[in-house]
Amino acid sequence: MLHIVACIKQVPDTKVAKINPRTNTIDRASAPAILNPYDAHAVEEAVRLRARYGGIVSVLTMGPPPAVKAIRRCIEIGADEGYMITDRAFAGADTLATSYALTKALEKIALERPIDLIVCGKMTIDGDTGQVGPGIARRLDIPPLTSVCKVAEINRELGLAVVHRKLEDGYEVVRSTLPCLLSVEKDINEVPYSSMPNVLRAARYQPHIWSVADLSGIDRAQLGLKGSPTIVSSVWAPPKPQGGALLEGSPQEQVSRLLAIVLERRELLEVSLA
Repeated sequence: MLHIVACIKQVPDTKVAKINPRTNTIDRASAPAILNPYDAHAVEEAVRLRARYGGIVSVLTMGPPPAVKAIRRCIEIGADEGYMITDRAFAGADTLATSYALTKALEKIALERPIDLIVCGKMTIDGDTGQVGPGIARRLDIPPLTSVCKVAEINRELGLAVVHRKLEDGYEVVRSTLPCLLSVEKDINEVPYSSMPNVLRAARYQPHIWSVADLSGIDRAQLGLKGSPTIVSSVWAPPKPQGGALLEGSPQEQVSRLLAIVLERRELLEVSLA
């Protein structure tokens, strides 16, 4: 039976989040917590693959206890099982420490039911790094397929997957062995409204919750702040763009004025570089 695990994250809604002017960090209290939009598409793709090939869809997240809300949202989309690792030891983790902790949780899940495919969103909207998925694949020693915009085939019997990857100058069709990890684009699918049975099930659903003590072979030095070689020293909002100049007159006069401005700024740039 095909077992797909989607790794997800609860993030602040960056459309309304504000920057704390005193600390230069995201004020997470200023925005509601939501399921990372890219991860919603990852879960939806996993559900669609289950519909095509049969199997089970599990979701996994690391976060504080309120992140249960994100798991329930995945149940609404159609996931079968949810797992969460939560512990103070995970706090402050960068992408390296996060991938380590999630890998240990995936290894524990695999002991219960072998994993054929891991699906992640391309990136999270609060970090925008796209590093956690490939980091997990590297630790598990499985192929990472990034920027996936279409899953053409999953064949568990032959142990292969065929996907389309979005490149800057076109598309690439890739065949990979299973198990493998996919990080998917948002345009891989559309996430529909949840069915009423899924909504009702999600409201009652209690995920599997594990602490550090529940994971085997953990090196605590690789968790949280201790295991994070990178830090975000500050975050700031970009300055608001200044109003532009309005060129008046006939089209010919406007073009002449614009050309004069371009040449003037070019001369100033050449002087500053000299």
